[in-house]
Amino acid sequence: MTPDLSAQHRVFAAAEKLAADRRDQRELWSRGFTRRRFLAGAGMAAAAALGSQLVTTRYAYAVPGTTDGRVLVVVFLRGGFDGLAAVVPAGDPDYAAARPAIGVPDSVLLPLDRGFGLHPALAPLHPFWTSRQLAFVHAVGGPNISRSHFQAQDQVERGVDAAEARTGWLERALEQSGPGTTFRATTEGVRTPMSLAGASGVVSLRGVDSVALYRKSERVVTALRELYTGLDLLSAEQVPVALQLLEEATALQDTPYKPAATYPEGGFGAALSDVARLVKSGTGLRVATVDVGGWDLHTAAGSAEGGNMTDQLTDLGASLAAFAQDLGKVLGQVTVLTMSEFGRRVAENGSGGTDHGHGNAMMLLGGSVAGGAVYGAWPGLGSGALVDGDLAGVNDYRDVLFEVANAQLGLGSVDAVFPQHQYAPLGLVH
Repeated sequence: MTPDLSAQHRVFAAAEKLAADRRDQRELWSRGFTRRRFLAGAGMAAAAALGSQLVTTRYAYAVPGTTDGRVLVVVFLRGGFDGLAAVVPAGDPDYAAARPAIGVPDSVLLPLDRGFGLHPALAPLHPFWTSRQLAFVHAVGGPNISRSHFQAQDQVERGVDAAEARTGWLERALEQSGPGTTFRATTEGVRTPMSLAGASGVVSLRGVDSVALYRKSERVVTALRELYTGLDLLSAEQVPVALQLLEEATALQDTPYKPAATYPEGGFGAALSDVARLVKSGTGLRVATVDVGGWDLHTAAGSAEGGNMTDQLTDLGASLAAFAQDLGKVLGQVTVLTMSEFGRRVAENGSGGTDHGHGNAMMLLGGSVAGGAVYGAWPGLGSGALVDGDLAGVNDYRDVLFEVANAQLGLGSVDAVFPQHQYAPLGLVH
């Protein structure tokens, strides 16, 4: 599907005027190399941000050898993840009373520590708990987080409470970590998350194999380089970046990827497989983001025996386990962190689901994780401990984000990533 470039007429008017003065480029255009046939499919979508988001910011880096191999993968569970369904306080009478229909019974929980148990749908991840590569932080929250999906996602991905902030927390972390390669920061999908807003050289794509240029040839690439040279336009800065990306992606495509694990069918498994490919191919990947939707289960969440929540957790657990297996020994250099905009109410509602809440659970998977533990203070679920009917978010999500990102990216300064935040490390990583 060719992207709609109708909003970019001014760019192309200037470009085509320049092309008219160049004989070789005129020849290319006259042979059918038109602006609407310039790009093929969802891959090289608008090689200079001329209608898509493959390269979404003003510049990228091409500095090989600037990475130590450590990678941070941030999985955002959009819709409001129910941490109390995934990591359950076993034997808690308040939990059982609040969730008589959708609560997970103690008899099917997989043992964790501190009296918690893991939902059986996440069983593929339990071996990584046993090998101390998997950990959880419970009762996670933050100050003034909205119960609106969009506002809350915006808040936690910016990492600051100021509405006027224009950058995301990962963008600020990347700035601290220094330059890197073309694939330094990659988001799987067409939407660049707010966490990377303002970042330099973010690549948004739906898999390496989707990157393609229509009628690619040396003459076409040369014409594109020359076509935008000298133009004071955003596209003129991005064309070299996009062509560099095309060159590197094409080199990867020459060797079809054969995962060392079987991923579940669906978008999440495919995205993680592509991230594993980037990691194992030595592209210099430092940060990858992946979105997983479908967590806003106000109705018909189901039980541990089956239903929407069990289906969601089954895909989550199987996909993450396949990713870890696919990486093999390389998992020692990779840390996966899951987060969401907020948790769910403690009590189930009349529709067999849960409404928007606050305190939540975060998951960490990887070789540097001090696994085999549930971290953070636990306030309990008694009526006196709840905040407006919600699990209290007594552990600040920014502490988790910074501790993990600092270990993977070497940040140093807390204030540069989370301004004015009083950082309290939890001991999550080696």
